[in-house]
Amino acid sequence: MPSTRALLASSCVAFAAGAALASAQQQAQTSRREEQFTNDQLKVWKTTVMPNAPLSLHRHEHGRALVALTDGQLQVTDKDGKVLDTYQLKVGKAMWLPKDPPGQLHADVNPGTKPVEVMVVQLQQDTVVQK
Repeated sequence: MPSTRALLASSCVAFAAGAALASAQQQAQTSRREEQFTNDQLKVWKTTVMPNAPLSLHRHEHGRALVALTDGQLQVTDKDGKVLDTYQLKVGKAMWLPKDPPGQLHADVNPGTKPVEVMVVQLQQDTVVQK
């Protein structure tokens, strides 16, 4: 007959594994940004936009290059849901997006059925300083 201590330890391990799995599943269903690299000139992040799960409203103060990691469509919408731009993404293709107009917030929306992933390389200032 197992001891109470062994039974309690097994229960804790099973609970922790279940909690980790639930957390991973929730993250897999959530649109998100994952920081990759930052210095005084660049900020790089990977964005995953899940179908019909837009990123929260935000803005970009500086221009940025976007590299598609998956095929798909990405819509940029304003706070009222009006589509401002639509981008057709192709794996490995890059595009330049200028800084956002003053005061304008937007959300990134994936109207498709599969996650859209992009790598974003954003300037930290409007001009790059040569050292």
